[in-house]
Amino acid sequence: MMSKIIVAGEYRENELRNVSLEAIAAAKQWEPSSEVVAVLLGNGVQDHAQKMFQYGADRAILLESPTFSRVTAEAYTQALLQVIESEQPKGIILGHTSLGKEIAPRLAGRLNAGLLSDVTSIEGEGKDAQFVRPIYSGKAFEKRQAKTEKVFVTIRPNNIELLPLDPLRSGDISTHTVELTDLRVTIKEVVRKAATGVDLSEAKVVVSGGRGIKGEEGLALLQQLADALGGAVGASRGACDAGYCDYALQIGQTGKVVTPDLYIACGISGAIQHVAGMSNSKTIVAINKDPEANIFSIADYGIVGDLFEVVPILIEEFNKIVVS
Repeated sequence: MMSKIIVAGEYRENELRNVSLEAIAAAKQWEPSSEVVAVLLGNGVQDHAQKMFQYGADRAILLESPTFSRVTAEAYTQALLQVIESEQPKGIILGHTSLGKEIAPRLAGRLNAGLLSDVTSIEGEGKDAQFVRPIYSGKAFEKRQAKTEKVFVTIRPNNIELLPLDPLRSGDISTHTVELTDLRVTIKEVVRKAATGVDLSEAKVVVSGGRGIKGEEGLALLQQLADALGGAVGASRGACDAGYCDYALQIGQTGKVVTPDLYIACGISGAIQHVAGMSNSKTIVAINKDPEANIFSIADYGIVGDLFEVVPILIEEFNKIVVS
C-alpha cells in the first residue's frame, strides 16, 4: 500500500500561504513515492486546492463546517485529527507558523507521535531522511531522524524550494463535513495594527529598522524602500519598545524568525536577540553610522552612513530599475 503524507494547507486573507506549497516540496523530498494529500479547513477553498495540485499535491480533502467563521488552532486540531484517523498517514507536514506551531504539538501529543519542528531542509529520503533544524538561536544546526510510526513536521518558511509549477496539473478533491464540538475559542473580529501588504514571515525581501530610525517618519522611509523592492518591513525590539512601530513587526528571539533572500538592516546595532531572528537570511545588508556596530560582523554588505541619507538614494535607484 502506498504511504501517505498529509500537508495541512494554511491561508490568510483568502490567500494560500507560500509555506503550504513549500510543505508539498518537503513531502516529496522526504517520501518521493508517497501520495501527498492536501488538507484545507474552510468553506469555499477549492481554488487553494487547485493551486496545491499545481505545485505537486496528488489529492485534496476539504473540511467544511457550519460551526465556525474563521479558522482557529482548536478547530483545525479537531478537524485534522478526524482526517489523520481516517487516512493513517506516515507523516503530517505544516508550516512553522503561529497556527502550525500550535496545532502540531497538540496532535503529536494526542496521537503519541513524533514531532520535528522548525525544519529548514531535508537530507536523504525515506527511513534514512534527516531533518535539519537550527538550535542555539541559529548558531548551530542539528540533524534528526523520524523514529516513530507517525511523525509531525513543521517547516520554516522560505527555506525549501518549491516544486516546478504545472498549471495543467489537477487531482481528486473530496469534501467532508466535520463536526467541531465544545470549541472554547471563536474569532469574532480581527483588528490589524501592523502594516498591510507582504507577509513578513514569508517575504523574500525584508527591510528592518532599529532605534536608529528615530520614529514613525523613519519607519515610513523604510516602507518606501520595501515597496520599491516588493518586500515587507520589520523592526528590532528596540524600535518596538520605543513606540516607533507595533510589536507585530518585531524580528528576533522573542519575535518573528525570518529567512528572506535579502535582509536590509537599517539603524540596527545587531544585538544577539535580534540576530537570532534573521541570521539565516541569504544576503544581509547593514546600514549604520557606527562602523563598529555588531551587525556588520554578520552582514554580507555594509554601508557606513546615516540611513536618512542612504535609504533615499537606494529608493531612487531601485525605482529607476523598476521603471526601466
